[in-house]
Amino acid sequence: MLWAVRPLTEADVDDVCAVFRRSRASAMPWLPVLHTPDEDRRFFANEIATSEGWAVDPAGVLLGFALRREGWLNHLYVDPPSWRAGVGRELLASAARDVAVGLDLWVFQRNAAARAFYVEQRFVEVERTDGRGNEEREPDIRMRWAG
Repeated sequence: MLWAVRPLTEADVDDVCAVFRRSRASAMPWLPVLHTPDEDRRFFANEIATSEGWAVDPAGVLLGFALRREGWLNHLYVDPPSWRAGVGRELLASAARDVAVGLDLWVFQRNAAARAFYVEQRFVEVERTDGRGNEEREPDIRMRWAG
């Protein structure tokens, strides 16, 4: 294990929101910003309370987080300065641990770096959409890791 992973807690919500906003802006500058910081805070407070979550935060600085619920990896974000340093792999390994039937996720079709990361981690494409089912209206791909 390259990075120590710990459980995500409700106390992490502000740091989670900051990493989420920086990561999305860097990885997907073409994606519309649909919510205010306060809306993001309420959203992630609920996600943390209703999901299993993991954080990488050496020296108390959140480098990335993942949230899983009911067989879905709903969020995996890494702060841009920590991209390609193994943070995402460690978070994904934690999220996939103890998964009996597989793990699904959605990724935007245009997010080539994320798609490549998930393929490298043995996820396969199982569905493509035209984006009508997500609030960004951005074509996406459902991917699955079978374990």
